[in-house]
Amino acid sequence: MSIPGTDELTAALAGSLLPAPDLTPFNPAFPIHPTALISAAHEQDVATAVAWAARHGLRVGVLATGHGLNAPVEGDTLMITTQRMTGVRIDPGARTATIAAGTRWAQVIEQAAPYGLAPINGSSSAVGAIGYTLGGGSGPLSRTYGFAADHVRRARLVDCRGEVHAIDAESDPELFWALRGGKGNFGVVTELEIDLMPVADLYGGSVFYSDAATHDVLHAFAGWSTGLPERVSTASVALLRLPPSPALPEPLRGRFVVQVRYAHLDGAGPGAELLAPMRAVAEPLLDTVREIPYTAVDSIHQDPVDPLPFWDGGAGLTGLPPAAVDALLEVAGPGRDIPVPLVEVRLHGGAMARPPAVPNAVTGRDAAYCLSAIGLMTEDTSPVTPGLIDDIVGAVAPWHSVSVPFNLIGPATVERVAGLWNEQDHARLLAVKHRVDPAGLFGGGHTIA
Repeated sequence: MSIPGTDELTAALAGSLLPAPDLTPFNPAFPIHPTALISAAHEQDVATAVAWAARHGLRVGVLATGHGLNAPVEGDTLMITTQRMTGVRIDPGARTATIAAGTRWAQVIEQAAPYGLAPINGSSSAVGAIGYTLGGGSGPLSRTYGFAADHVRRARLVDCRGEVHAIDAESDPELFWALRGGKGNFGVVTELEIDLMPVADLYGGSVFYSDAATHDVLHAFAGWSTGLPERVSTASVALLRLPPSPALPEPLRGRFVVQVRYAHLDGAGPGAELLAPMRAVAEPLLDTVREIPYTAVDSIHQDPVDPLPFWDGGAGLTGLPPAAVDALLEVAGPGRDIPVPLVEVRLHGGAMARPPAVPNAVTGRDAAYCLSAIGLMTEDTSPVTPGLIDDIVGAVAPWHSVSVPFNLIGPATVERVAGLWNEQDHARLLAVKHRVDPAGLFGGGHTIA
């Protein structure tokens, strides 16, 4: 589709108009073929681009790192990449960070650390901070402090007309409620001010076990995790099918292993005491749990840092009884040769179950655990991987909670997105959507409709 006026747009940008192949998202399973691709240099570029898209009848998509891409981007879309819009301002007295649209969590963590502060980032600091937060955002501090969206103080938003607004609980309470949890449906967020937590270090890391211990470790985790205090800021168990990469420690290379991920905020003494029952279940292949600075938080989950094509899915769980563990092992255990490198069950609850001081639209608060699964989408595996992920999520359907965190639903449909909220909250979100984005410019695969 050829759109007139691109010369006018190019002249108005401090950034640049790019050919679409210049953008490679973290998940290349979904092709990106928009009508136009803008590399924005600052907020005014975003405003100019959105106004131009609206005039030409295009939808607007936004990518920082591309971790949240969940559907192909075909024509009739202006894609804005905010990768150049990075910047962090720390206010140690107020314990806040102000972050620009393309900022990754690693930048926030690094700049907050000298003040003994930390954000509620995800398990990988390579993820874009704003997209993660708008979808709710759960990570290694969430059981203690809540979702990332619970700690947003204000936002700057480019609306469907290309106008810039400062949004907070006083200026537009309904939009501020919807924005925090509504995942990019209401405009382009160019800046967030967020709270920082008084965390300088953790007692954290992982304990890895062989495939022979899988049954015992998962059942032990299910019992052990139910009694953990909120100061255990993260606890999860993952089934990993690891490649024979020389970058991996030799005991893990090319193996199916079980990984218990753990972080505690009160030091090695109390942390080790609480972890002891899991360490005693079986002989570990590798134990990396130790006192670490918060800047080393990525070492807990050890998520991949290089782009890879994948299909993911997830669900909230009301509990993890023995029958649920057995059902999960039946479809994802070590006896199955499947292209699914990760299946994780993460403990929720704690501060995540409580409403924030300023209410928001975050989903998944009723989940005691969350299940997530990631499958590879190569030429050979793409015909079967989506079905395998559905099978894994479906195996524990009797224990699904009412809702799931928005960031974990994987490739989405309008019906799947709508089902994240009860009827009252969904109607409330639609009312905001119709007011601020009546033509439906924003949302992409995550559109609220």
